[in-house]
Parts: sequence; C-alpha cells; structure tokens
Amino acid sequence: MSHNHNAIELQDVTKAYGEKVKALDRVSLQVGTGEFLAIVGPSGSGKTTLLRLINRLAEPTSGTIRVDGADISDAEPIGLRRRIGYVFQGIGLFPHMTVAENIAITPLLIGWNDKKRAARVEQLLRLVRLDPANYRNRFPAALSGGERQRVGVARALAAKPKIVLMDEPFGALDALNRDALGRNYRELHEKLELTTVMITHDLTEAALLADRIVVIHQGHLIEEGAPRDLMTAPKHTYVRELVETPRSQAMRLAALLKGDTSR
Repeated sequence: MSHNHNAIELQDVTKAYGEKVKALDRVSLQVGTGEFLAIVGPSGSGKTTLLRLINRLAEPTSGTIRVDGADISDAEPIGLRRRIGYVFQGIGLFPHMTVAENIAITPLLIGWNDKKRAARVEQLLRLVRLDPANYRNRFPAALSGGERQRVGVARALAAKPKIVLMDEPFGALDALNRDALGRNYRELHEKLELTTVMITHDLTEAALLADRIVVIHQGHLIEEGAPRDLMTAPKHTYVRELVETPRSQAMRLAALLKGDTSR
C-alpha cells in the first residue's frame, strides 16, 4: 500500500435527519495512511455519526467518502466493514462464546481454517497482553472491564484490517486501565502500521495518543492540528475552553509536585 495517499477522505459530507437537524454539516477531512487521528467534541456534536459513515453503518445525505481512494457508496457494506476494525465502548462481546470464539468471528466468516484462526487468536491475545492459555477459553462474564475491552481490540484486529475506527474505546474504564490500554493500543498502531481514527471526549487522552486532533462542534469541523499546537494555541473559542481544563490541571499538578501548596 503506497503511503502517499489518504486512507480515508471525506469531501463536503452532510448527514441530515429531517429538514432541520444536521448531525454533520459539509465536513471535509483527510486521514493519511498510517496516521492516528483523534476526533474530539461534546455529546451530540456529530462525531459518532462521522465514524459510522466511514464503515457505512450510516449513509451521508450528501458528499463523498473514500476509503483507500475508492468511493465507498459503490462498496458492498459487509465487505467494507470486514476491512475496517471497529472498537466501541462496552464492546458487545457475545456472552455465550469464549474469548477465542469472540476474537475469531470475522476470520471464521471469511473462511479461515481452524488452525489459522487458532494461531491468530494466540497472536492477538499476546498483542493485547492477555495470556492465551489463561484467557482463550474464558467467557466474557468472567472478565474484568479492562480485559473485555482488550478482547474487543483483539477482535477488531482479527482479520488484519489496515484501518481501525474507535468510538470512546476506553471511556468506561478506570484511569489505570484506561492509560495502560491506550498506550498498548498506540504501540499496536505503530507495530501493525494501522490507520486509526479514535473518538474521545477526553482531550488529554487525545493529546497523549494521537498524531493529530480534529475538533467537531455542532456538526462542524472547527479546528484541527497537532496536539501540541492545539493545546498551546487554540484559535476557536470552544477549543480554548476545551483545553483550559487539562492545561490548568497540568499546571496545578506541576506546582503541587514542586511543593507549592496554594491551590
């Protein structure tokens, strides 16, 4: 795959519900091959809609979406989804299936044999830092939230997609698990040469994981940039408000660690 084109391209994409409500309003966005992009915005800003349009869980009202240079309105949706990993909060593992069976769903559907599936499950469990012998035959109910989310990441990567979409993937986890899993996923992104688009409402998470951050507000893409530029010199009023909290927390924490006790 050549690295000079975009993995995902949105051109003037609008998604309207009825006459009045536009979840997305003429959004244009390029995601480079190999890039880790974070999309940040408040609830109802259109960020989940944008993600769902990329794998055709929703259809745009107007505009064009391309994946690997090809217009996806011509693509067969199920085939498209099999080429794109999808990780979401509360993962939706099948409770009556083991961890191994959950991970191997797509490989099974596309006809991988038992041996190839078993080898892939083993490899993926190691990649998400779960011991295969210990976890392979467990059922989701016997896992912690962090373990379930790791299995969700493994399942999304099972059929070797090059693009992964993540919707608040670590949002329900406690801080320790969230940080560990975020870092682990970022390593996988590098190692497997993925293109990742992650939605989060947590700007700190976005800044620490992504190469570039896009901010969506009321259906409009209002600002984008490298984490450092966006955090230090935001232009839009909403983005200025958004970066204020993590910046002030970082400064208060730095002062506290230096022994300055004034809150």
